[in-house]
Amino acid sequence: MSKVRVGVAGYGVIGQRLADGVALQEDMELVGVADVAPTLTIRALKEKGMPYKLYNALPDNQRLFDEVGIPISGPLEELVQNVDIMLDATSAGVGAKNKELYQRYGKKAIFQGGEKNSVADVFFHGYANYEQGLGQDFLKLTSCNTTGLIRAVDCIDRKVGVDKVAITIIRRVADPGDYHRGLTNALQVDKAPSHQAVDLMTIMPHIDATGILVHAPVTHGHIITVLAKTKQKISKQNLLEFFREHARIRVVRLEDGFLGNASLFKYARDLGNPRGDMYEIAAWEESIVNSGDEIMFAINIPQESDVIPESMDAIRAALRMQTDRLEAVGMTNKYLGMRPNKGV
Repeated sequence: MSKVRVGVAGYGVIGQRLADGVALQEDMELVGVADVAPTLTIRALKEKGMPYKLYNALPDNQRLFDEVGIPISGPLEELVQNVDIMLDATSAGVGAKNKELYQRYGKKAIFQGGEKNSVADVFFHGYANYEQGLGQDFLKLTSCNTTGLIRAVDCIDRKVGVDKVAITIIRRVADPGDYHRGLTNALQVDKAPSHQAVDLMTIMPHIDATGILVHAPVTHGHIITVLAKTKQKISKQNLLEFFREHARIRVVRLEDGFLGNASLFKYARDLGNPRGDMYEIAAWEESIVNSGDEIMFAINIPQESDVIPESMDAIRAALRMQTDRLEAVGMTNKYLGMRPNKGV
């Protein structure tokens, strides 16, 4: 069976990770990546020997690439013509404009969480609603927080059913290296409900969800606390067993030194993961506690990388590479090197 051909538009925080994720999928071929200027990320690509072909998404900027000796394989339009599907990781609003190009050439596309839901046929999550994405032309991923949140809630829901969740998100204010926004000695509260709770209900309409979001002056990951009302009462041990069976949830312990988001980022670097990425969300064992008939827990969201597996799932669904949900996510997990874990 020939490999499906994939292109990436926008080689930034998410785009470079999408490219690496596709390159790891043995049944996919990364045709190339596209961007508009010789950013630091593009300059690093050159210094690494240009492992991926680079296309220019803004022809008027060709001079900028030429001045620093970065080779261009052609315009974005040429990349689109040579693929089966595009992963669009451009800035919010740009993807909607790029959609016109994808439609012109009859190409499918996957958009990231920053785009409006209206850009796509289906708001998509690999585990929670894979079947709805089958054969669709345009899918949109959930945000990094929503992706990780749905993983955890869907995991519980498929085991015992979930009626309601209440969440609190402690949100990193910017990605590492960002200078365009930040808080100093301050926390900022958004009005409720947070979009993550609303988005969860869009993907999983049978669950009542609400939530509060707090911006914090940190960069390495978000932390979400979840209070879930389940259809069957479960114990801490039950929940630990559920999470440990899930390839995209890593169970960690405060006792072992996983004190917070920075501990997990450091651990990913110590593992030798590129850029300190971790595809899994992490659930703290000591955070799990029963409150009457409800259960509470806390998870860590590695915001730069946790959406990559679900993006690979989206390719599989849109192109009907696998029609069975578990087979599809299993293939993604296998190629990304993810396995069910028993804690660390």
